[in-house]
This record gives sequence, structure tokens and C-alpha cells, in this order.
Amino acid sequence: QVQLAESGGGSVQSGGSLRLACATRGTADNGNCVAWFRQPPGKEREGVAALWTERGLTYYENPVKGRFTVSQDNAKTTVYLQMNDLKPEDTGLYYCAARWARSPHSCYSGGVFDYWGQGTQVTVSS
Repeated sequence: QVQLAESGGGSVQSGGSLRLACATRGTADNGNCVAWFRQPPGKEREGVAALWTERGLTYYENPVKGRFTVSQDNAKTTVYLQMNDLKPEDTGLYYCAARWARSPHSCYSGGVFDYWGQGTQVTVSS
């Protein structure tokens, strides 16, 4: 079910930065676990990072640790993905997704996400 909206994608050179935004309807409607996924060209979708909105706790997959940062606004309706030191292998269609999770561990350990955005393209050239 599409209820989220991503923005901020674009084309950058290697080493550049982008900040993606995911507009949600808030915790009550979309849940307390918001994750970012990406689908590289010709590959399956993969997880990137997750945020448990209740306490702002975050989780990152190894390829993006130290380069990407997930955060939220004070109203907890927009989740950001700050991407620094971008590499060509970061190229892909980036999605945000949301669901309810009982705990941060539950949020980070996968599961079915109920709400999705339509994606925003990120292209990193070498």
C-alpha cells in the first residue's frame, strides 16, 4: 500500500552527498518502524537502514555504515536518509517503507512492511 513519498534523489559524482526524505502520515497511521531499501540495476531489493521512531534508534547495513545517517523530524512524520561519500555501487532506486514493530530489534530484523513509497532514483557516477 503506497502511503509514503520519497524525494531528494538525483545524480551525483562519486564522493558526493544526497539527502533523501520520506514523508509519512505519522506513527499512528504508518507505524513506528521506518526503513530504507534500495534496488540496484538488475539486482534484488536490499535493506539499507532502519529507524525505530519511538526513540530515534537506528540500524545500518554494513555497506553504508559510517556513510549514511537516518534521522527524523520533531513531528516524526518525515524520515531522512543522509548519504555521504557516495559510491557507484550506491546507485539504485531507493524506497522507504513503514510498519509497526514491538521493539528496535523487531524493527531491524526484517518482517513485512505494510506501507511503501514509489521510490526515488539515486545515480552515482565514477
